[in-house]
Amino acid sequence: MRCPYCKVNLDKVVDSRSSADEMEIRRRRECLSCGRRYTTYERVAETNLRVIKKDGRRAPFDRGKIMDGMYKACEKRPVSVEVLEDIVNHIEKECSERFEKEVPTKFIGSLIMQHLQKTDQVAYVRFASVYREFKDITDFADELRRIVQERGGPG
Repeated sequence: MRCPYCKVNLDKVVDSRSSADEMEIRRRRECLSCGRRYTTYERVAETNLRVIKKDGRRAPFDRGKIMDGMYKACEKRPVSVEVLEDIVNHIEKECSERFEKEVPTKFIGSLIMQHLQKTDQVAYVRFASVYREFKDITDFADELRRIVQERGGPG
């Protein structure tokens, strides 16, 4: 593994851990040249799952796009990168188990929203506002009212 800092191919693994679903191994590495540490992830290469977009176009399944969307939703929120990576792992696993070759973006979006709602409700509303294309403050208010009702608060 080439060090992302000094680009030398000489390191040692300091720590290895399996993810909760045991579909990925996180390795903490230390470069023997510059001494800096970095993290790598190892996972089994999945089949080439494709995503069916809203307009019918097909694109390769991209974990990075899911992470980017959740990063934006969780900006300045108390949600760790590890939690977001676990969510992506669960989403990728569920998509692979439920769909053989193609998965609709609607399914992926609903999974993201389910996980974010359990993880951080502010991040959930942020993501939902983009995903569901809220048009104005009324859409926000309706979604917040629904969340408060689910929690048993005044509606």
